[in-house]
Amino acid sequence: MSVPPVNGTNSSTTGTGSTSQAAGPNIDYQSFLKLLITEMKNQDPTKPMDSTEYVAQLATFSQVAQTVQTNSKLDQLLQTSALAQAGNIIGHSITSADGNTTGTVSSVRLTSDGLIAILENGQEVTMQSGVVIQ
Repeated sequence: MSVPPVNGTNSSTTGTGSTSQAAGPNIDYQSFLKLLITEMKNQDPTKPMDSTEYVAQLATFSQVAQTVQTNSKLDQLLQTSALAQAGNIIGHSITSADGNTTGTVSSVRLTSDGLIAILENGQEVTMQSGVVIQ
């Protein structure tokens, strides 16, 4: 088992070679669990972990778990807000940020990249900075 370093590079070694892939700058929830388990497995039995260190790690684990739940709830809130905003632009005339596409919004689609306004003529406009709504 390999544990990703904190510097943002995730690498693992297998019997046939090693692979490397980019990771975010922060350790995610699963990586934190792997790190904690690996640390406990490789602990020197003649020098067991001090109880205060163990309690501190459990507190950190609890904080990481709470942060993951908070992020999930924030994502849900942002999606709900985006959908509410989407309903408000239907029927309005919009112009794309580059000024090349203009029309009346007939529907809106929410994607992982954000809102996409679908015009009556079938064209799509990504809702981004610079879009004009009239």
